[in-house]
Amino acid sequence: MKAVFAKLGSDFFSTIIFVVLYFSTGNVALATLVAVVGAVGQFIYARIRGLRLDVMAYASVALVVVLGGATLITNDPRFVLIKPSVGHIAVGAIMLRRDWMLRYVPPIVATTIPAYVRVAGYLWAVLMIVLGAGVIVAAMAGDIRVWTFYVMVVAPAAKVLAMVVQYLVFRLAIRNRRRSAAAASAAMAE
Repeated sequence: MKAVFAKLGSDFFSTIIFVVLYFSTGNVALATLVAVVGAVGQFIYARIRGLRLDVMAYASVALVVVLGGATLITNDPRFVLIKPSVGHIAVGAIMLRRDWMLRYVPPIVATTIPAYVRVAGYLWAVLMIVLGAGVIVAAMAGDIRVWTFYVMVVAPAAKVLAMVVQYLVFRLAIRNRRRSAAAASAAMAE
């Protein structure tokens, strides 16, 4: 669990810096500049330590620099605020691949209810794309409190709720399949 929070903190490092500085100072330029420097510094630190960086790490730092630059030029924080939408939408697009989720579920789930897993994978893709669109809508609202609530509360809560619902549906479906198989086996034995 500690590793999950460390990864989330790392992924949202520049966003957290921006939000904290913007709320505490009200200065868009300062918050943006420090967030961009923080993101670039975090990237350089990872490279120096020899950590393997994936495409998303490169894309993330590029987005922070480009969108941060647009925010600094226009003095409009909405450019920086839409950054998380890119990640959500990109992940959603990747999740549109058929059966991507099968490798992430236990073997009993993959073999017992593969069609459920396939549908769940597509539903996750839709959820991520919708959450990304929601980030854009919240950013365009122009109220950083609305955006912060959406990004820090609504989006994570939607993902947790989706995981809980998926777990319950999978569990119920597997239980029903096992009962049906046991009943069919008992009927054949008679």
